[in-house]
Amino acid sequence: MANTARCYETTASFDVDAQRTFTPLCPDELPVQHGETIVPELNHQASFAKFRLGSKDAHHTKAQWLADEEHPVFSTVKGDNVDIRWPAHAIVGTQGFELLPGLPHPTDYDFFVWKGVELDMHPYGACYHDLHGRLSTGVIEFCKMREVTTVLVGGLALDYCVKTTALQLVKAGFAVMINLAATRAVDEATGAAAIEECRAKGIVFFDGCEAL
Repeated sequence: MANTARCYETTASFDVDAQRTFTPLCPDELPVQHGETIVPELNHQASFAKFRLGSKDAHHTKAQWLADEEHPVFSTVKGDNVDIRWPAHAIVGTQGFELLPGLPHPTDYDFFVWKGVELDMHPYGACYHDLHGRLSTGVIEFCKMREVTTVLVGGLALDYCVKTTALQLVKAGFAVMINLAATRAVDEATGAAAIEECRAKGIVFFDGCEAL
């Protein structure tokens, strides 16, 4: 990253949904292969930024989008802010809700987002509570108030919440860089598609902080 001192002042690092629920630490939820290994890279990435941002999925046991025997995973759900069904994951109060071991406590971040609390809402991106980009979580405003121009993004998973968050940020006018060493995809094919979609919108990818 050219002129590191100058860039540091205008850079934020975003840990998107880096939770146990998306790793083999919680095999009955939504485990992403090797998801638990991204912590050192997320911490390294944060050292390049003045501000550290974080987010968590925060779900309820009675959420409308939960899959069950009659409604399988990936079947559609009717509603303005739900789309498809998922297994129970990131249920508040469970181990899956917690951040990965080695990450800061939420109160030690400069800004933190909890999303998906409402029973009829299941957002992917961390910048809006709804699926249509109308109800801000405040992270965009936080960054603009502090004159952030670049956001480094990692977390879980690349092909869903990381991708959507990055697209929301670039649409808001930030330069966005996704750290491939600090994220993992649910599926190789959808991960590749996410990279292609993001690159088409001007998002830059780098593989580890040594590339900065």
